[in-house]
Amino acid sequence: MPQRRALSRHIRVIRFVWIAGFLVGTTTHVVDLALAGADVYADHAAALRLFWVSLTLLDPVVAVLIALRARAGIVLGALVMIADVAVNVTVFAPARDYGGLVTQVPFGVFVLLTAWPLWRSFSTPTRAAHPRAPDRTTG
Repeated sequence: MPQRRALSRHIRVIRFVWIAGFLVGTTTHVVDLALAGADVYADHAAALRLFWVSLTLLDPVVAVLIALRARAGIVLGALVMIADVAVNVTVFAPARDYGGLVTQVPFGVFVLLTAWPLWRSFSTPTRAAHPRAPDRTTG
């Protein structure tokens, strides 16, 4: 039982970091939009602007799905981080502008390294997560 509690605590920490990280991303894009309005990311191509603005919606969706223990959040979160890191490294690294990459790359690595344990933990619904689910543990 102590090992199961430790695993459960480990998964809760992973979920917390995922949720916090994606909410930080949400906040970043909301602030950018609030400060620059329609001209947000104006120095970049339209496709890049559209991608970064779309993260204002995608990041909180990932956070909510992870909070709800939905596997779709794991898939979406991994895809968002792969795309976001790839785009930002391609755009900012050649200009030697590493500001956001300093935190974004480690978070992206964390997401990819913890996606499988999170996936496995979401495959076992708990009675607390699904209080109306029938108890199938008894004969």
